[in-house]
Amino acid sequence: MWSLYEAAQLRIHGEEILEEAHEFTYNNLKSITNQLSPSLADQINQSLVQPLHKAIPRMRARSYMFFYEEDPSSHDKVLLNLAKLDFNMLQKLYQKEVGVAVRWWEKSEFARKVPYVRHRIAELFFWPLAMTSEPQYSTLREEIIKVTQWMTIVDDTFDVYGTIEELELFTLAIQRWDIRCIASLPECYKEIFNSTVELFDEIIDLSSVVGGESNLVRQCVKQTLLNFVQGYMTQAKWIHEGYIPTYEEYKANGVFSSGYQFVASLFIALGGFATKEMLDWVCNVPVMVKASGLVLRLTNDLGSRKIEQQRGPIASAVECCMKQYGFSEKEAYEFVKNDINNCWKDMNEEYLRLIKDIPKPVLDCIVNLASICEFLYGNYEDKFTDCALLKHHIVALLLDPVVV
Repeated sequence: MWSLYEAAQLRIHGEEILEEAHEFTYNNLKSITNQLSPSLADQINQSLVQPLHKAIPRMRARSYMFFYEEDPSSHDKVLLNLAKLDFNMLQKLYQKEVGVAVRWWEKSEFARKVPYVRHRIAELFFWPLAMTSEPQYSTLREEIIKVTQWMTIVDDTFDVYGTIEELELFTLAIQRWDIRCIASLPECYKEIFNSTVELFDEIIDLSSVVGGESNLVRQCVKQTLLNFVQGYMTQAKWIHEGYIPTYEEYKANGVFSSGYQFVASLFIALGGFATKEMLDWVCNVPVMVKASGLVLRLTNDLGSRKIEQQRGPIASAVECCMKQYGFSEKEAYEFVKNDINNCWKDMNEEYLRLIKDIPKPVLDCIVNLASICEFLYGNYEDKFTDCALLKHHIVALLLDPVVV
């Protein structure tokens, strides 16, 4: 039954038998966990919260080693020790990568120059780790963690700091790639703009090292970066005007404000996949990227809505559904949850269709970007903002080695 439940996670649109199998196995597994051994019950409960298909591989690896070791009659001691050594060696590499990002943060003096932003280096490492945990992508992860911290700075600037006039000028500066557009603004905007240019140049240089076509990478990354900033600008205008968009309008913008098109373009540029075909593919917002970005946008809305409401009016997916369809809050939550499931079906379907044409690491990266959202914003929580909820996981992944 457990295996059938895991297999049902791969269902696509129209597979009604697997849909029924998912509902049946979920309900039955949930009802029998109190009749199982503690170890087996823990494993099943973990799968019910986040199935293997939606799990972060490196996080699931550590928990599985613990369960595997608990049954001495069936585990292979040599294989288990090899897995533990592998985990500990990669943990050392991850510590080095986080250290690079911390030194970059301190050297940039963001805490002093842009004091309103959240410093979340350790928490943000879950994103590059989810994208790929393989050692050969170490430099890529170092860049992605810096980029995701930069994205957090943009998020905080648009959500809690900037006036609508300042944000319009900042967006214009990014669009024209010209700091003169923000000459009249506070110094923090200039610091953010300069960090944008520095990171962008660093990415272009590194993409050349791994064989990317520099001019094409430059055009693609700059366009996806601008799409991300403009997505936030659109959200800021909605809030400023007191406008609640239609649900479809909200999702169309959410694909860009999620930043996943931008991050996917970076993976292609820095992972050694930067051909013209691949860059054109990601710049045209393929269904895979759209669905993954919507999983972030929608799960984030469900998890962070209560926190964001404390800062004032918001236009989240829940508000959009309530206004457009006349839903109650509970009905809106259920509607959005169902839409998230549809996004997973879109990704599953596209993965099968594209596997012959798109490199598997790229497809895996996009799926894993959706998986990290299920972890960070699942159960209506925002573990990224309330980072105390992540402490145990950070310790397990980055600090405590597995005892061999």
